[in-house]
Amino acid sequence: MIIAIDGPAGSGKSSVAREVARRLGYHYLDTGAMYRALAFVALERGIDLGDENSLADLASANPVTFEHVADEPLPSKVLIGGRDVTQDIRMPRVDDAVSPVARLKHVRRVMVGQQRELTKDEDIVVEGRDIGTVVFPNAGLKVFLTASPEERARRRAEQHAAAGSPVDEAGVHDAILRRDAADSSRAHSPLVAAPDAVCVDTTGLTFDEAVDRVVALAAAAQP
Repeated sequence: MIIAIDGPAGSGKSSVAREVARRLGYHYLDTGAMYRALAFVALERGIDLGDENSLADLASANPVTFEHVADEPLPSKVLIGGRDVTQDIRMPRVDDAVSPVARLKHVRRVMVGQQRELTKDEDIVVEGRDIGTVVFPNAGLKVFLTASPEERARRRAEQHAAAGSPVDEAGVHDAILRRDAADSSRAHSPLVAAPDAVCVDTTGLTFDEAVDRVVALAAAAQP
């Protein structure tokens, strides 16, 4: 079964999806990491983030893959073109570069093809921003996680601090609002909840409570 978890930046979807995968023994696919990897390489090479054809060619020539330790649901590494970029893609400068890259139609076409290939014949938890609407519209369970902008900014700031790159929380809040606007208004695969998705607001929930809700939904959705 495919479990699709969508939601805006900082909603907790990545951490929740990872723990749901652990509890269920499913593999986990972070589609956001795929776009982050592409954005990182584009920045590194000085490619214009509005150059759709060049970015699509870059994605085609440098597929994103994941390494797994045996019997471990979560990937241990994110690679693009065979290069380990696991840590690089979480840097603040990549945060602002992801949305311009991810909104491009031809880039998304390439990435969706890679995502579907990576999930063939898998019990898997997939998270991103258009998983239930575009990538896997027939997923067995669709969940849309959200939280208030203030809570999401706090979480993202904590993530950067833990990674050794402290940032101003107010600045993160503003960046999240910009990202929300960009993701929700983009022409291709905008951030919206699928009509049949279960919406879960995590603002007032502990991490374990959010995970428990999704695991219960997964149990109820089992064929």
